[in-house]
Amino acid sequence: MKDLVAVIAKSLVEHPEDVVVDERQEERQTVLELRVAKDDMGRVIGRQGRIAKAIRTVVKAMAVRENKKVTVEIVE
Repeated sequence: MKDLVAVIAKSLVEHPEDVVVDERQEERQTVLELRVAKDDMGRVIGRQGRIAKAIRTVVKAMAVRENKKVTVEIVE
């Protein structure tokens, strides 16, 4: 799922070389932290957070198929 988030983010931004996805475990879930260049933050979040919500929905759907709990955080 980490790779999926990276591919989606790289297709949205102007600086794909700055896209970094880190994975960490918290209690019973996996947290994916997405980092992009400061200039690209708006492109990843989208108007009223629509793109960020779509990314989270795709990851959540994939996680359900694998019986996992995954959240995506967009950090600066």
